[in-house]
Amino acid sequence: MRQVTGGGAADGTARGAGGVNLLALRSHNSALVLDLLRTAGPDGISRLELAERTGLTPQAVSKITARLREDGLAVEAGRRASTGGKPRTVLRLVPEAGHAVGVHLDRDGLRAVLADLDGTVVAERHTPLDLGAGAEAVLTRVAEVVGALGVPGVPGVPGAAGRTGAADGAVRGLLGVGVALPGPLDHARGVLHRVTGFPEWDGFPLRDALTERLGAPVVVDKDTNAAALGLAVGGEGGGEGGSFAYLHLGTGLGAGLVIGGSVHRGPRTGAGEFGHQVVQLDGPRCPCGDRGCIEALCLDAVARGDTQEAARVLGTGAANLVGLLDIDRVLLGGRTIATAPDVFARGVRAVLDARARRTGDPPVTVRIASGGDGRGAAGGAVAPAGGAEGIGGTGGTEGTGDAEGTGGAEGTGGATDGIAEGAAQLVLAPVFGRDDG
Repeated sequence: MRQVTGGGAADGTARGAGGVNLLALRSHNSALVLDLLRTAGPDGISRLELAERTGLTPQAVSKITARLREDGLAVEAGRRASTGGKPRTVLRLVPEAGHAVGVHLDRDGLRAVLADLDGTVVAERHTPLDLGAGAEAVLTRVAEVVGALGVPGVPGVPGAAGRTGAADGAVRGLLGVGVALPGPLDHARGVLHRVTGFPEWDGFPLRDALTERLGAPVVVDKDTNAAALGLAVGGEGGGEGGSFAYLHLGTGLGAGLVIGGSVHRGPRTGAGEFGHQVVQLDGPRCPCGDRGCIEALCLDAVARGDTQEAARVLGTGAANLVGLLDIDRVLLGGRTIATAPDVFARGVRAVLDARARRTGDPPVTVRIASGGDGRGAAGGAVAPAGGAEGIGGTGGTEGTGDAEGTGGAEGTGGATDGIAEGAAQLVLAPVFGRDDG
């Protein structure tokens, strides 16, 4: 049961002198109901079931669902036979009533998606990008790509003013834009730190700059955290309360940590700098300035064509995480993983299995995350863009005009890793009651 603290009021909000924010609690209760509507899918769920599963009174549920219907977020989905009395009316979520944009800024490419309330991707764009080209160039390219998704009113985008529809339909209810990129960064303030290999971004207020440029709320997080959030929302982490590490090996190496069902960022939002743990004293120089970092060792092995060695090194780092955090599973993704997913999965699993035999602990599950093998991410199929203005054609070729821009991610020949989808969840997840978005 999804239980709400406090209670007693007709609308489910707490009363008394406990300092409870009634508006916030009402919003929390609405989020609980919205989440159950989302998980019920097109078959819907009755008001009685909503009351039973949230712990709210039937009167509170009726008030909440009435507001959601007035706002266009829920509609009746027919009637369902009951064990006694008249059939129950069931309600369902209206996915197209709201949308979020997710943007993945990588060191050499940009991928953006438009997702509805279900997290289903309804439009997608991608383009090459040089993260070292400077703030103005990067901000301009982000605005171009977001505008190409059909988001209306993005300042500075030719033809965007007054545009009311995405490539395949109207964009309704833009909730915001989630942006994911390599760390380290300050998630709470949306300020970048010394992004590995791009120290010129240190101290840049990316969230505020993009909010001004796009005219929409913006949330900024590390790429690995966004991916981990998307996987957790999609049930990849073993369900509610599960703990897992998402290890992302692409142009760099990082980790997204989900502990007890929530993304763990730490008090300074810097958790997950997995690639810069030193595993070889006086090892090869890493772009971060240290020596013997696991990222440097992995990428060096990949450059030599020794994928099995790269997998073994990655497994060593994963074993450190398992020993420190006692996580349930390890999920792998990223464009480098996508080049040889089976090799990486076997190599990491072999190291973790060997550790389990030494310690007597149960083996930890290791597998490729949805989207981590380049075959697309969880959260819905990509709808073609229908010939609207786009940035980039299939395979990541930069261009403009009528190219759909849905055939590849950042010039990687079609691989997607779920980070842009996870970035959209930075905006969507709080709507449904998650506090780690």
